[in-house]
Amino acid sequence: MPALADIQLLFRNAVVIGDVARIMALLPAGHHPEKGLGIHRRNYEISLVTALLTKFPATVWLAGTSFVTEAATDFIRNHAPHAPCIAEYGDEFPQFLAALPAADGMPYLREFAELERQVGQVSVEIEERCLALADLTEVGTDRLPDIMLRLQPGVRYQGASWPIDDLFKLYLTESAPDRYPFEPCDVWLEVRGARGEFRIDRLESSEFIFRKSIAEGCCIGSAAESALEANQSFDPGIALVRLIESGMVTEIPTQRPPVERAFLG
Repeated sequence: MPALADIQLLFRNAVVIGDVARIMALLPAGHHPEKGLGIHRRNYEISLVTALLTKFPATVWLAGTSFVTEAATDFIRNHAPHAPCIAEYGDEFPQFLAALPAADGMPYLREFAELERQVGQVSVEIEERCLALADLTEVGTDRLPDIMLRLQPGVRYQGASWPIDDLFKLYLTESAPDRYPFEPCDVWLEVRGARGEFRIDRLESSEFIFRKSIAEGCCIGSAAESALEANQSFDPGIALVRLIESGMVTEIPTQRPPVERAFLG
């Protein structure tokens, strides 16, 4: 008799990938166990496909129910859930969706679906207490370049080569113009949300780099240097003030030892 873990793996493979033959010998004969496995498999597929369609309603609106449903059915066969929470399922779906041959006519599809995924993430976060400018006074200007900042949990940054934020607004307003000129252009988006609400703002490219770098754990000086590489007229001091006044900064984590760095304040 196989160990329990082995039986569980066989049952999992029968339901997830359709490998029924290897578990049939362990099931009681005479009660059509293959039919029972078929029911489990259909329930598994329906629940995950429904979860993806529920998670990406704007993508369904854009690409069509039939296309996204078929893509979701294909997706779940090779991308089983790795977490117990179904709401967390499907992070790889935008990339999978855009790689399908039928998506060739929608070069903006991956970026749009990724934006929708981020909107879903931030809108369920809870906004934390934010810091004020006065909270930085104890740091000292000489140490400022070397400190790191922790941002609100409900914030994401996405650069895109299409104006996908405008397209998303069409979905939200249920607008359906007869003709909608949609041309490629670079946009730098800050997606922020909490408690069921969200907003999508465009940033200038250097400020986007600055904020995204800080969100990814860079110290202020390193984030400023990266932004200055994109735009020599970027003002780190003004950008830092705007970031704090927007209520985005929640904490100054334990700092690393300072290093020498020129900082334009």
